[in-house]
Amino acid sequence: MPQPIVECIPNFSEARRPEVIAEIMNAVNAVAGVRVLDQHSDIDHNRTVVTFVGAPEVVEAAAYEAIAKAAELIDLEHHKGEHPRIGATDVVPFVPISGVTMVECIEMARRLGKRVGEELGIPVYLYEEAATSPERTNLENIRRGQYEGLKEEIGINPARKPDFGPEKLTGAGATVIGARQPLIAFNVYLTTDDVSIANKIARVIRNSSGGLHFIKAMGVLVEGRAQVSMNLTNFHRTSMARVVEMIRREAQRYGVQVHHSELVGLIPYEALVDAAVWYLQMDQFEPNQILESRLFEQGAPSQDETLAEEANQFLDALAAGTPTPGGGSAAAYGAAMAAALVAMVGRLTVGKKKYADVENEIWPVIDAAGELKASLQEAVKRDAAAFEGYMSARRLPSDTEEQKSSRIRAIQAASIHAAEVPMQVTRETLEVLKLAVKVARIGNVNAISDAGTAAAFCQAALRGAGLNVRINLLGLEKETQAARMLNELKTIAKQADKLDKEVRAILSERGGLGLS
Repeated sequence: MPQPIVECIPNFSEARRPEVIAEIMNAVNAVAGVRVLDQHSDIDHNRTVVTFVGAPEVVEAAAYEAIAKAAELIDLEHHKGEHPRIGATDVVPFVPISGVTMVECIEMARRLGKRVGEELGIPVYLYEEAATSPERTNLENIRRGQYEGLKEEIGINPARKPDFGPEKLTGAGATVIGARQPLIAFNVYLTTDDVSIANKIARVIRNSSGGLHFIKAMGVLVEGRAQVSMNLTNFHRTSMARVVEMIRREAQRYGVQVHHSELVGLIPYEALVDAAVWYLQMDQFEPNQILESRLFEQGAPSQDETLAEEANQFLDALAAGTPTPGGGSAAAYGAAMAAALVAMVGRLTVGKKKYADVENEIWPVIDAAGELKASLQEAVKRDAAAFEGYMSARRLPSDTEEQKSSRIRAIQAASIHAAEVPMQVTRETLEVLKLAVKVARIGNVNAISDAGTAAAFCQAALRGAGLNVRINLLGLEKETQAARMLNELKTIAKQADKLDKEVRAILSERGGLGLS
């Protein structure tokens, strides 16, 4: 699998103050691993478009920093420009480029939207593939009325309620965040200066007039030649070659020809390969037949290989003859795997027509599972560190009465802390179990056994973490904090037993697995 790369193309409502754009660019470039590919400012539009790429987590972080800096420096109360806008950072699309799925880009949009709404106090609307309703798929619908119109309606009109953040505007306005396919800006010039012909052809090919899906087009006059100016919003579904040939046929009706075409900005490599395959009629073509692609594939370890190596390292460390990592870390790792399985079932559910009615319920599950997975992965390390702290306390000197007393207090404190980590693991594992029950009930039935496996991992993790809580609290049962944790363990165990019965019934009834 290729290394994961995501493209982000944020649009900022500023172009006339270079010093402001410079500070925004500094915020982007300050995030290690980001590569800026393009920056374009239009004075008339008073708008700057930046394109940068990198690993998903890096791109997401850079987008946040850019939004924060723009909110600090741009005030829409004093902004004028030709281009429609509702925010200092007006729109932020994520585009999957390599080794990343559209679902993962939607998750990025949701995480970023939540963070921007909560930490920056900026209303956020999700659009395109990340839209939470059909009405918000198109950016034009969200941006209708611009900043001034939104300012009047937000908090009053339910249709303008943001997906994240407050229902009020500051000078930073609102931000639209989403995920979409790569957009190709592509123009075809005709052998005529009659722009009415270009307009007629544009009307035939564009989606809004009943033409090709995923095509936006208009006729314009550029340097004395009629041009069909287009945006291809999904080249996977409507290829460049198909568009050019349709323009060529329509042009012939008016006695003109295609003079040449031009690309505006960047284009995915795959789009050009698709066009070449179409024109050369290479029906048996495979992408790995491209020399450069084969070389790049062999140049670095794949993501799958990297993850496998990390897993092997943990298992080897677990098997070593050392106290850490031990059972507590293993319990946390098992619970993290359960959370990962829950997220997987969720991702296999969203985007499927059969499960469209539960999609808005599944997205929060995916978000929560991701957060729990990350926390439980950290608990693997924290559990080992807590035990090391306990062993350090045990090694304290006890030659004098004062040293003995100090050592006893240190051991007790370290024991409590060593119990707190697996205690937190049990709490988080219970939350994962609840999510596993939910995806088993409403998620993709083809992945119901994966939901059941997640629930089984949760039960094992709960028992394992519980054992580690108890062993660290031996002799301290009467201490207030220890007693509270032990009582909480009992409560969690009862809840887990109830959820286990529920998931077994679901697996039997919905999956036909005969477990009830």
